[in-house]
Amino acid sequence: MHSNYKLHESQAGILFVSVSAILWGTVGIATQAIYQQSELTAVTVGFYRLAFAFPVVALLCWKIVGQQIFQVSTRQHLKMMLIGIMLALYQVFFFAAIGYVGVAVATLVTLCTAPVLVSLASAVVLKEKLTGYSLLALLAALLGTVMLIGLPGNAASQGSVALGIALALGSATGYAIVALLGRSIASSCHPIHSATVSFGTGAVFLFPLATTSIFSTPYTGEIWGLILYVGIVPTAVAYSLFFLGMRSLKASTASIITMLEPLTATILAWLIFDELLATSGLIGAILLLSAMAILYQGEKRLRA
Repeated sequence: MHSNYKLHESQAGILFVSVSAILWGTVGIATQAIYQQSELTAVTVGFYRLAFAFPVVALLCWKIVGQQIFQVSTRQHLKMMLIGIMLALYQVFFFAAIGYVGVAVATLVTLCTAPVLVSLASAVVLKEKLTGYSLLALLAALLGTVMLIGLPGNAASQGSVALGIALALGSATGYAIVALLGRSIASSCHPIHSATVSFGTGAVFLFPLATTSIFSTPYTGEIWGLILYVGIVPTAVAYSLFFLGMRSLKASTASIITMLEPLTATILAWLIFDELLATSGLIGAILLLSAMAILYQGEKRLRA
């Protein structure tokens, strides 16, 4: 009976994190639409994303957790604040990297490096055992991402490659820290509580950097609609599901599942912008889906 409950819990965790990754995959499409219709900077979009998400998760936090939020230790609140800063930084670093090495290389370095960092760090810091299923899923996810995104031949002409890769690695490191810190506090506080503190901290952190763009850019109803979407759906909803899923999954497992994000973004780009996948991209998509199946089977055997 207990093992069946654990099994259902881990399966639910995979579902929650998978949905969050799919929602994250819509951010690029919405953000690209914002850039096409306004002069908002990446830092400003990042600020709005966290600022609009904050009141939504704060309301949920008060309804679900209530006064228990005051029973969480100061140390745990500091971890939540650090998560918020890392959330803000890895977004900014990623968007900055794109300016130097292009979307493909920045995405490749960030998404492929992050799960490696999480897997290695979780094994050392959180003492999580790397199973054969995890290693096989990680390999499939990395290969799938490489084939899905590909490497452009003119990356060097887009700026300083060394600085761009450094920024992408900084983004990956920020995400890895978020995943590890989220896992470390998942058992002692509600994920909605963590998301609330994190989003509030991240928004406050980015506000001074975004003020110029905020007050100098004209807004239309469509731009506000896109900003609200980015803040609520792939942020407030997606991160709440992510933190919830982290309560029953290892940090390395959750990190691999988030490889669904580039898959979703690619499919949406094909549907909306008529960008067709090459043969290598199709193989990459299959490998990513295979990684999800391997993870599911591994969790099922582990919890049985």
